[in-house]
Amino acid sequence: MQLADLLTDIHALEESILTFERKYGVRSETFYAAYISGEEPDDENWVLDFTEWASVYQTWLARQAAYRNEVQPTVAVNGSAPGERRPPSWPDPAGEGRLRPR
Repeated sequence: MQLADLLTDIHALEESILTFERKYGVRSETFYAAYISGEEPDDENWVLDFTEWASVYQTWLARQAAYRNEVQPTVAVNGSAPGERRPPSWPDPAGEGRLRPR
């Protein structure tokens, strides 16, 4: 998967995650820990939402890991990932290797 595709997926998944977090008033990390430990939702009608939320969160975790795996080796060597534009605050690969203030 290309970096641009990973980022597109990550951002779309984050929008879904925020929708669930706002609806139920719980951060996904907290929800997911309860979900995988087998806690049942208070309301039977929430079961489908919770199943979808868990699936979205698992996919988000997988995409985050894939993104890190793609970016880390390249960033360590070159300072940026292939095809990724460097924000102005990122160090120049030939520079001192520190973040510069914007």
